[in-house]
Amino acid sequence: MEEEILKIFDEKQNYIGESTREEVHRLGYWHETFHFWLISQEEDQYYLYFQLRSMIKKDYPNLLDITAAGHLLATESVADGVREVKEEIGIDIKMDELEELGVIPYSNTQKEVKDNEFAHVFLLNKNIHFDEFCLQKEEVAGIFKAKLKHFTELVNNKRESLKLIGYQFNQDGLKASSERIVTKSDFVPHDDQFYKKTISAIAAAIERNNTNI
Repeated sequence: MEEEILKIFDEKQNYIGESTREEVHRLGYWHETFHFWLISQEEDQYYLYFQLRSMIKKDYPNLLDITAAGHLLATESVADGVREVKEEIGIDIKMDELEELGVIPYSNTQKEVKDNEFAHVFLLNKNIHFDEFCLQKEEVAGIFKAKLKHFTELVNNKRESLKLIGYQFNQDGLKASSERIVTKSDFVPHDDQFYKKTISAIAAAIERNNTNI
């Protein structure tokens, strides 16, 4: 399999060249990613959706993560990143449906992996039934939602756990409805500031949209 080539940047997001994905993570080069967050409104509550990473993933297996996300290749524009939504969770979304939340930088070092990302973050507010998701089993083992308010409290250390509702694949590879009580340790360890900035951007988008109704 041909190795992925990514654009690399300095800390001020100035383009400095290209490198392989392996070298980017080994040497800690800054690079671009595409983050897609799905929320839905049910009565007076907003829910935030998470994917459960596959057990066979090299990085962060069996942990909860952004609804859909991936690296932007050197040949891709930011808009091309929307392919990750279709590939990972099987939802056909167009860029003009998404609300841009900006670029959120973050750094995370785990063992040999030095991950320095400029994340292009996008939001979709839409009620999508769990039956509409078609997960890429090699990448995603399940899809869940939690109350946005409760996840915000978890990130801000105002609660120790929250309830997730959704489904995951069982040992036979079939969808099985699931309710789980999870803690911070069940999520990919993006740093708290990244989560806080993301939640703040989502909350601001919700407020803007409610004001414009």
